[in-house]
Formats: sequence, structure tokens, C-alpha cells
Amino acid sequence: MYQLPVEDVSVIANQTAALWEQARGARLLITGGTGFFGIWLLESLCYINREYGLNISATVLSRDPQNFLLRFPFFAGREELHFLKGDVKDFAAKDLVFDYVIHGATEASARMINEAPLQMYSTICNGTQNILDMVVKQGCKRFLYLSSGAVYGDQPPTISHVMETYTGGPDSMKAGAVYSEAKRMGENLCAIYAHSFGLNFSSARCYAFVGPHLPLDSHFAIGNFLRDVLMGRDIKISADGTPLRSYLYAGDLCVWLWTILFRGQNYEAYNVGSENALSIKELAEAVVRVSGCKSQVRVALEADPSKAPKRYVPSTLKARTQLGLMESVSLDIAIAKTLNWHRHFQT
Repeated sequence: MYQLPVEDVSVIANQTAALWEQARGARLLITGGTGFFGIWLLESLCYINREYGLNISATVLSRDPQNFLLRFPFFAGREELHFLKGDVKDFAAKDLVFDYVIHGATEASARMINEAPLQMYSTICNGTQNILDMVVKQGCKRFLYLSSGAVYGDQPPTISHVMETYTGGPDSMKAGAVYSEAKRMGENLCAIYAHSFGLNFSSARCYAFVGPHLPLDSHFAIGNFLRDVLMGRDIKISADGTPLRSYLYAGDLCVWLWTILFRGQNYEAYNVGSENALSIKELAEAVVRVSGCKSQVRVALEADPSKAPKRYVPSTLKARTQLGLMESVSLDIAIAKTLNWHRHFQT
């Protein structure tokens, strides 16, 4: 059963209740709707649509919708969801018109950065331009671009929390910066279309998250740690465990994204994440502690006290002050919820 706990989608519905009247009867397009973010958006939308009688319809673009619906049968037969097979780079809506668009289609695999960087760049940049070309012709009301905190490049050790006004960036001479640079280009394309055609858009610069449906076998450290404790294995950290990260629960992520879609200021970017930083080693220890298992945390390298740890932590002051957003689920509870889902909800 690939279904989120009702308590989570109910909280999302309650926290976003004031947003939805403007979207009554609206038509949404969601690209990237079959990934981690997309599953949460779709399930919360289905619940909210039913709870408030909104008559919203959502079109979900996927390269393989049939496989997705086999894996997640909860979404099959939902009247408000329409799955279209296609590639974001050449998708054409034909006679479909959309009021709101969430553009999240991307390639975010660490392996792809090494093995197929041109494909990653093309999906993000060419795909974004193709969708923008389509929606400006239709005159959609709002466009939400799902960007990344990676657009800032390496966070200087002197900055504890990066703000949206920080103008640093990744090293463009490194092929490994393809994801970061492509996301920057995607944002710039949105800005160009806003300037040239009056597109009303906001960008959500997303950081790190945890929750049901997060892949446990990808490049996400917390997903790997959760997998290890679920399998009763020790957690092995290949480096020194000092880099600092922060993690927002997927339920909060969903609230933030819906809010930015409907209330984000035009031509603005918002950091989306938690401000509560902890090291990778501390994260592993937290996963073990919350799980109650006997796994050990093993760190391969000794930390060098003369080096400042690398940071990837946002400032969310803008989202908090402009949009009233907040982190409502602590990391320990987020870890517990995710473990509980894997143990009891997923089959």
C-alpha cells in the first residue's frame, strides 16, 4: 500500500486551507509529478480536492505513467488526476490549457552527473524552456519552478545560513557542477520569460528532506541511513562525517510548495528547508537513536579540526516573514514517521 498516513495529508490540508478557494475548478500541470516531491503533492491534492470539494484537475507528465501507476495503484482511477506520457523536452499540450503549473521535472541522480551530464542539462534547461514556451502562450496564472539550494554553489564557512540575496555560485568550469548550473539556468529562463512575456512565477530553492517515499538507495545520506537501520546494519560513513546539513519533513515541504505556488511574490525565489543544522555523523546517530536499533555508526576518516566543516543550510527568513511558513515537525519526529511508514504502511 503506497499511501501516506492520513494524519499527514490532513495536516497539509488544514495548514493550507486558506489557499484553495482561488483554485476552485482550476487546471494544474505538474511535471516531475512521479518523484518524491510529486507523490506528496499528488496525494495531498487528492485529499484536499475531496475535503473542500474544489473540482480541481491535475495533469501529470511522466515518461512512463503506466509503470508509475503499477507501483502506486492508489493514484489509478483518481478522477482529478490525468497522466500523460511524454518527455518534458518536447511535450506539447495540444488542446489542454492550465491555470497553474508546478515544474519539477529534473534529473537529480549523482550517477547521471558523472555518466550523462548532457542528458541532465538538456532535461533541466531544454525541458524548462519547452514548458515555458507552452505556458506563456496559454497565459497561466502562476508558475512555480522547483529549483535547488545547489544554485548557490559551495556555501562559505563564514555563512551559517544562506539567504536568497547571496550571489555566489557553483564553479562553471567543473563538469560536475552541471546540476547546479542547469538549475541556475532554469531560474534565469523563468526570469527572462517573466521579463519578456509577463510570466507570473516564483522559484522554490529546495534543500534536503525526509519522509515516506524518499528513496533509500539513492545519493541521499538520510535515506541510506534509514535503509541501514531498517536492515539491521551498521551505518558506515565513508568520509569524516563533519559536513553540516538540515532536513525538513516532507509534510512541511508540501505546505511550503503549495503556499509558494499560490502566495509567493512574483519574480521571487524562496529557500525551502530547515534551518536546524547537524553534521552527517550526528544525523546518523539521530537515526540510530530514534530507531531504537543496535546499529553502530562507523566513520572512516578522522575529522581535521583545522578545517571548517562544509555547510548546506538555508536561511528561511524570507519564507517565514513573507509567507508565514514554519517548520512544524522536528527531525526526530520526521525520522520516526518515516521509519514507521516503512515498517507498517508500505507493503
